[in-house]
Amino acid sequence: MSGTHEGTFEALRGQLREAAATFADGPDALEGILLGIVDDVDRAVREPLEIFPVCHHSPASAIAMARRLREKQPKVVYLELCEDMAPLLTELRNCKLPVAVQAYATDIDGFPAEWSPLSVVAPITEASAEYQAIAYALDTPGVELVLVDRSSDHVFQWDARGRHCDDSVEPAGLDAPPAEEEAALHGDAVGVEIGDLRPRFGELEEYLLRHGRVRHWSEWWHQYVELPLGDSDHDTYRQVMLLIGSLFRRLAPGDPHRVRVDEDRERYMWTRMREHLVATGTDPADCLYVCGAFHAASRVAEFGVHGTDTFEISPRSATKWLHGLIPSSHAAIEAQFGLAAGSVSIATTVWAKNVRRTRVEPYGLAGQVGAKKSRAKKTAAAAAPVPAVPSSDKLTGFLQQPPVLDRLDQAELLGWSVEIVRAARRSGYLASTADAIAVFETSILLAGMRDRARPTPYDFQDAAVTCIEKDAVPGRRDVRRLVEIMMGGDRVGQVGYDALPPLARDVHDRLAPLNLKLQQRGVQRALLDIASQPELEQCSDVLWMLGYLMPHGAARPIMGERSLGERPIQESWDLALGTHQRALIELGYEGVSIEQVLEQRLRRTAYGPHATAATVLEAVEDATRYLRSRRLADELGTRALEVLSAERSVDGAPEVLRRVRRLLAYYRTSEPVLPPWIESFAKTGYAHYCTLLPTAFTDEDATVRQVAAMLGFLFSMESLALSLGCDRTQLELAVAQSHPSDPPRTALLWAAQVQLGHLSRADLRAKCDELLGNPLVVPTYPRYLSGFVHALEPVPGLTDFVVEAVSNAFGRLPDPVLLPWLPTLITTLRSDGAELAPLLIREAGRIFPGRLAALDEWVPPWRAQPEPQALRPAQRADAGSGCTLLAAHPAACDAVASLLGCDGTWETADPGPSGAALAGRHPDTAVALEVLLAGA
Repeated sequence: MSGTHEGTFEALRGQLREAAATFADGPDALEGILLGIVDDVDRAVREPLEIFPVCHHSPASAIAMARRLREKQPKVVYLELCEDMAPLLTELRNCKLPVAVQAYATDIDGFPAEWSPLSVVAPITEASAEYQAIAYALDTPGVELVLVDRSSDHVFQWDARGRHCDDSVEPAGLDAPPAEEEAALHGDAVGVEIGDLRPRFGELEEYLLRHGRVRHWSEWWHQYVELPLGDSDHDTYRQVMLLIGSLFRRLAPGDPHRVRVDEDRERYMWTRMREHLVATGTDPADCLYVCGAFHAASRVAEFGVHGTDTFEISPRSATKWLHGLIPSSHAAIEAQFGLAAGSVSIATTVWAKNVRRTRVEPYGLAGQVGAKKSRAKKTAAAAAPVPAVPSSDKLTGFLQQPPVLDRLDQAELLGWSVEIVRAARRSGYLASTADAIAVFETSILLAGMRDRARPTPYDFQDAAVTCIEKDAVPGRRDVRRLVEIMMGGDRVGQVGYDALPPLARDVHDRLAPLNLKLQQRGVQRALLDIASQPELEQCSDVLWMLGYLMPHGAARPIMGERSLGERPIQESWDLALGTHQRALIELGYEGVSIEQVLEQRLRRTAYGPHATAATVLEAVEDATRYLRSRRLADELGTRALEVLSAERSVDGAPEVLRRVRRLLAYYRTSEPVLPPWIESFAKTGYAHYCTLLPTAFTDEDATVRQVAAMLGFLFSMESLALSLGCDRTQLELAVAQSHPSDPPRTALLWAAQVQLGHLSRADLRAKCDELLGNPLVVPTYPRYLSGFVHALEPVPGLTDFVVEAVSNAFGRLPDPVLLPWLPTLITTLRSDGAELAPLLIREAGRIFPGRLAALDEWVPPWRAQPEPQALRPAQRADAGSGCTLLAAHPAACDAVASLLGCDGTWETADPGPSGAALAGRHPDTAVALEVLLAGA
């Protein structure tokens, strides 16, 4: 073989030496680069195992691949793709392209925890050479498909940074990804790409774009590679692609890590191929190696079937990898790999044109969803392999021939011009026939300025923007986006039902009673009348769990609520499971049912390093609402008790109070006895917050709302805690040891003292009057009122007093103090006291008059209190003693006694003192009690 190809490129080498001497004025590095490129091409062409260089999503590569497969009919196809993704390729026939093969891992071992989850995707489109190879290998009997690239585990083993794969390309300039929702279909997954052909030398790319008179790399590739190679023969295609790969490789300095990863990948692939050849005894002449042109021009020692075997493949880590298919789209591919917006759609259009023009029969998987029926099997069976012939030098002729200018296809350009005007009018632009003519002529003008006779889709796009785009975009899409849609649009793939993981299939089966096309993209409305169709309650349970687990918009409730202890009656949902199919598939990587996934996530939240008592209580509530699992709720409740005992701050006190109140109310109404964990939580929380209360009153980091929530927990849980053995003296001591200096907290302390009976309302009212009467304290009085508003949380019985205090403030505070305070009061009620405002409004509505006319004569009840009168013992003693009403009508008492089974006789009234004789002997106590009650 070596002798056969000896001297194939000698003529080209001589010409390049002369060119290097002419342009560089003598032999130097330029000659080495030019001759090295030819050496790389010569080395790859002479390799016994045929190397087929490709560029990812290239129509020219796809056409050349289909043509070569029918001519050669190889028995083994080696493909540059992660070797652990091989079992998934047969499921492509159940999908609508484009889709992406994904490797996913959440349970990682051997990588930093912050990298989780790990995800690797390899998108596949119909207009790609690798899909042609996959379809040929899977549907042709006797053909073996072998994936030889590094595994998904090695992708992250070799990635020092762990966030950017060596195959990813940073988008820049006009190559930035489109701002569409389909661009996020791959998420933050690492992209694996076959045939990454883009110069990594920034100055080289800039030079090519400037002299090629194009805007971005995708347009340069379309103009100078896709079109010339679209009709070329196999040898020309191979040698040109090898030439481009070698050129970019030799002119790409790159960072050392990326270069090392590229070379390790090449060593990995050649090692795997040699191992397979030795194990199966296959003749290399019957094999085809499909890889990127960049890797085809490799210079590593392991290159070729006769290369060295010094490369050792490291073992995989203990990470558990899961594999599946996820939907992809043209926009997602462009965003993943830094291509220009619309370039993949244009490539798909060019692929369809090339198929019609060249009459090459492409390969397609039998039963492929959304694909046309193909006669690939019949053609492959009828055709005979073409015998291999020595390759000749095609590079010299290709490099010397002038560019072939395609003739202008006026019919096609006219159709484009008319269609873009129609689309622009539908989108709100004031476009007319004159604009269509202007777009037509401008396209021809721009193509001529760029040295091409036939306008490309990119020329047409620039012309349309120039002629139709106005100062403002009237609709959602600008003209550039309208051209992309017209050229083919963003095609979104779909994973078929049979290729879905068990969880996703289970979700579709359980939602079948809704009679909706859940695989269809877009939003669908689901109406559930559970009262008349009780079987729909199971669908409601599934939808609520999906709404919790999946992104916003996948399952969104319109009507209905899932709260503790309530059963649904009617619900309405907006479902977009087809649009969010990727998220549903990735749920299947976490478990076999949504209940299992939800339980795992709740446990992960409760046992996470950042778990707080509030978040664990939220998990308890979610377990009760969505799973109705008493077992899981008790387990998480015990965990909440542990977390609360370990907390040393009161940051989560408001959330803890709100959730424990709700859970306590639920268990009291739905369970015969309280769960042990919530009793322990109330007992432990009572002691815990009593311990932290004195510190919280003086801690600057603790807010007034948090201190009020602590008091709310202590007072609302007091009866339960005392019944479980807690001591009220602990709370009284905690309040006695609290000495706040901040006005809002001082007001909170006064409210707590009132609740404990250590401060009377009269004394509290006197304190407020003293504050209003002190000119030095008047400016801070509104802060005391803010504290009283927060005090409604622990002491709701003070609502009428808070209304009184606020009314007095409005009546007595000067305007310079009152007016700046009003916004503070409103924001306090809105942010921290949303649930307290109704109490104040209800109490104010009860106290104040309902009509404006009655306001002038209205006297506040706290000012119209009657003066207390001393009790006269003589009147109490001499007044009608005993119960005169009962003595006058004894029949009522006799009836009640008979009903209760009591036997007795009426006694004769004693002329002596009767009734409360002790109060008559000691009237001072009764007088003091009346004064106290009148003051309250």
